Amino acid sequence: MLFNSLDYFLFLLFVLPTFFFLQKNEFRNVFLLLVSYFFYGCWKPEYLALILFSTGIDYFSAIKMETAKSKKLWLSFSLISNFGLLFSFKYFNFFVENINHFTTDNFNTLDILLPVGISFYTFQTLSYTFDVYFGKLKAERNFVTFALYVSFFPQLVAGPIERATHLLPQFKEKKVFVPERAVEGAKRIFWGLFKKVVIADNLALIVDKIFGNLASASSLEVLLAVYFFAFQIYCDFSGYSDIAIGSAKILGFDLMENFKRPYFAVSIPDFWKRWHISLSTWFKDYLYLPLGGNRKGEKKTVFNQLTVFILSGFWHGANWTFVFWGFLHGVFNSATRLVKIRKNSQKSLLQTFFSIFFTFQLVSFAWIFFRAKDLEQVFFVLEKISCGFSFSQVSELKKMFFGGISLIAFLWFLEFLQEFEIVNLEQKPLVLRWSFYFLIFFAILVFGKTQSSQFIYFQF
Repeated sequence: MLFNSLDYFLFLLFVLPTFFFLQKNEFRNVFLLLVSYFFYGCWKPEYLALILFSTGIDYFSAIKMETAKSKKLWLSFSLISNFGLLFSFKYFNFFVENINHFTTDNFNTLDILLPVGISFYTFQTLSYTFDVYFGKLKAERNFVTFALYVSFFPQLVAGPIERATHLLPQFKEKKVFVPERAVEGAKRIFWGLFKKVVIADNLALIVDKIFGNLASASSLEVLLAVYFFAFQIYCDFSGYSDIAIGSAKILGFDLMENFKRPYFAVSIPDFWKRWHISLSTWFKDYLYLPLGGNRKGEKKTVFNQLTVFILSGFWHGANWTFVFWGFLHGVFNSATRLVKIRKNSQKSLLQTFFSIFFTFQLVSFAWIFFRAKDLEQVFFVLEKISCGFSFSQVSELKKMFFGGISLIAFLWFLEFLQEFEIVNLEQKPLVLRWSFYFLIFFAILVFGKTQSSQFIYFQF
């Protein structure tokens, strides 16, 4: 089993002194590569062959693309190999089950376990192949350096999905321990841990309980569970990104930002500039723009957007719920474009608040499809919510939901201060800053769920 969030922190404490003890950059890269493979191998050692296969294919394909007469041949080889691997482990059973459902045939499914993070490292290594093909990057000749780019342990299993143009050069730079970077990275790690073990894991207890027993849950309970899940998945996923970014920063590496307070988005397009940024920009650069982007008329633009969002949903999981989740965001995004809704700095405070509130409702509605195990459960949830609420239910929910609402309110307040630049903690007196840090640390120790609770996006 992969490390949970607290195990990961202890694991990092072992890596740091060894990394900076090694003097030569080549030794450090080899050490980091071995650490990355150990980290991944702790889950299922035999599946290391998959990441090595993907690494080897793209390493040799990129080199061949620089010398071969037909670059498209080697690009196709890379695409077929990587997507073939992804299809076999993630989507084969989905298609077989759907074929069996609509025909009298009974094809056998594969009895295999989905490799953790396969969608992340497949897209990461493919971005390298695309960049070499389009001449944005020269093929990397050092196999260790390239293998480390594919499997760099802080972001190996749940991103951010790094671009080779950004991360690869950093492995060739000499790294020295910088106390200021270490402090900044540690702050980011603890903030990520807080979001994961204090907010996400506590909300998960409520969400799992409600979704696991929908038949007996009240309408208000189901509605609150939907909103709680919106914050659960945000704190779970962004918490991992914070830990990854902080860990890399201590080691001397800069990873891209993956979240920018998405629930303060004023529209769906704005939301996707703030949520899972590394994935949304990947689809934009390697699918949306090659399809034509918004350069071929309104109808073609809408088609391109729907295609990208549906495939983005399918990237998340082999289930019709994810496909519909992506489709909904595609519809919302296209509708926003068609009615010319745009982020406007001249909006009044009330208009901005309404835009944020309305966008959050759309996003939360779509999260129902993401959280439900199948479409039947989606319709059951929607039916439950539409039944109406009685005030008598509120008193029954006070004990169960007060803690969750308090956590969300605390998070929202802090992000509100950041979003509108009301308070800059770094400019406050030392006593105030460290009081806040102690509060976060105390909350992790007292309220954090320390039992094994893997990150939601490990399944993708």
